[in-house]
Amino acid sequence: MTRLMMVLTLMGAALAAVVMEGVVRAESSPMPLPLKVAGTQILNGKNEPVTLRGVNCASMEWANDGQGHILQSVKVAIGDWHVNHIRLPLAQDRWFGKAPEQKDEGKAYRALVKEVVDLCASKGVYIILDLHWSDVGEWGQNIGQHSMPDENSLAFWKDIAPVYANHPAVIYDLYNEPHDVTWDIWLNGGTVTDRPNRRGTTPKTFRAVGMQKLLDAVRAAGAKNVIVAGGLNWAYDFDGILDGRQLKDPTGNGVIYANHAYNNKGHPVEVWIARMEKATATLPVIVSEFGGSGGPNRRMGRGGGAPAKPTGDDWLLHVMQVIQDRKWSWTAWDFHPQAGPTLISDWNYTPTPDFGVFVKQMIAGTLPRYTPPAAPATPAQPAGQTKP
Repeated sequence: MTRLMMVLTLMGAALAAVVMEGVVRAESSPMPLPLKVAGTQILNGKNEPVTLRGVNCASMEWANDGQGHILQSVKVAIGDWHVNHIRLPLAQDRWFGKAPEQKDEGKAYRALVKEVVDLCASKGVYIILDLHWSDVGEWGQNIGQHSMPDENSLAFWKDIAPVYANHPAVIYDLYNEPHDVTWDIWLNGGTVTDRPNRRGTTPKTFRAVGMQKLLDAVRAAGAKNVIVAGGLNWAYDFDGILDGRQLKDPTGNGVIYANHAYNNKGHPVEVWIARMEKATATLPVIVSEFGGSGGPNRRMGRGGGAPAKPTGDDWLLHVMQVIQDRKWSWTAWDFHPQAGPTLISDWNYTPTPDFGVFVKQMIAGTLPRYTPPAAPATPAQPAGQTKP
């Protein structure tokens, strides 16, 4: 073999090694596979069904720095609780640096969001970027939870959508918990008088932007990312969506419709189950918030004042069991010791005994199965008497 042939052979072997190393690295990359909606299912890039199981990590809606805990919270949720996704609530004003205390036009806030996204992606975990707080169209004012998105919400999606366009780990949640408007306004927007979520806040009339326009803005930015959209009644109802007001998404990877399950609607758990089963028969659905006191024999959320009852209906525990049994996607609220209902008791991330411990069981798939209530026995008919 000539010297030239030997050099070429060695170069070829080195090149092959580099190529093979690149293949190995690509195959072992922790980046999650991109998602899409197909019928009622969520599928990954291999067309495998995916069940999202995760937690909300609040604070970036009200704190520019995530109170200094957000990155550690995400690390613990992924590494210790073994979630496969995080829902990250955001505020449109803080993204643009419009909160009164921000002096950098939102640069640090946006950088922190990127750190959270990169952390999730590096662990093979999905992240839902959730527009949680808005401002009824007045920058730097009224920063909080409102009935519908506004023109500034539209600006938010036009700005953030291209930043994470087609990122395989990123899902876009258009707006948290629309409420107190008609389904036509939910879909197409219109003038509404807000019903704020804080006591002592003056209601304001503003121009609401419909959910379809928000979705269209995301797609116009070239982002095909899966979308999450909550219905009315604080993301509890699917009625209008099932009645023909589904979002149109001809160019994207699809829409998942959100349910928020809290025991404040006056419905026994069987009614909630029936409503969910009706929705999931035709829609892809995620229970992207739920919470309360899930421990045995507790009826309501913590702070209600009512003692535990031996005959309590265990509403939340049954909700969690049914979610697990049906393999519905879900995100529990919340991985923060003050954002109730709380999954953790402190910043040591101790699971709350009446909720967090049960959610950890859900993630592990070890929560006891749901047992529907027994049908009441039919009373015996007196002799000689027939049913009407």
